[in-house]
Amino acid sequence: MAVVETERHGQILVVRMNRPERLNALNHELRTQLAETWNEFRISNELEVAIFTGTGRAFCAGEDMKESLSDGAPGGRKPAAEDPFMSGALEKPVIAAVNGFAMGGGFMLVERTDLRVAARGAVFEVSEAKRWLLGGYNHGHLANLPYPVAMEMALGFRFTAERFYEVGFVNRLVDPDALMPTALEMAQHLLTLPPASRVNTVHMMRQMRPAPGPEFERLAVALHDHGAKSDLMESRAAFAEKRPPNFKGWNNPEDRHRLPKLDRQAK
Repeated sequence: MAVVETERHGQILVVRMNRPERLNALNHELRTQLAETWNEFRISNELEVAIFTGTGRAFCAGEDMKESLSDGAPGGRKPAAEDPFMSGALEKPVIAAVNGFAMGGGFMLVERTDLRVAARGAVFEVSEAKRWLLGGYNHGHLANLPYPVAMEMALGFRFTAERFYEVGFVNRLVDPDALMPTALEMAQHLLTLPPASRVNTVHMMRQMRPAPGPEFERLAVALHDHGAKSDLMESRAAFAEKRPPNFKGWNNPEDRHRLPKLDRQAK
């Protein structure tokens, strides 16, 4: 059984992650097949719009923790080929049809889409605060959400599809049986536009998305190293073993009070 299934509806490609027994968690095989699928979609002269969804109870549960523990490294292995969906090189619009859990890396897949339809009851979570040494500081910023909502996202709180629809992160909120028909209806609308207009408009809108400046990116790099690196694997082991984590925090307790600073604050 392929871990990525596709189906065509005229000029529309449905891309479906298919590891339902693992809630479509992103192992190396799934990442590789997604990269291959997006590359094929990008160069196709027949396909113009994609709908991205999952099989079973989840859209995507994010990083495959069991594989990370087996590899002895967090984050998962990247595919050998570039994934144009993840790199931003894919010029064609992608619609997310979020059928269930979208957690961690699965949330980031939704975030990279251009339009989003979610089934009632779907659950979203930015999981970086639980798995790394810095929470997902940039996600609420990219979505242009108010500070307290962005803070809630960064600290790993869960959001329902209903809440995300209220704050504007989701375009359509529908009953589960209307998920794919609604996504297909949105895709059909895109196909009524002049091809250049569709491609140019999507490109323009993507360029206008907010992004943290270089000094904030440098601070983020420093904060990702500010703490006990052993906690990275401990968080994954605790998740896999279904137990409370035993975090160390800092190798030197005094580091708690020695936070890295922005370039302008360090002068």
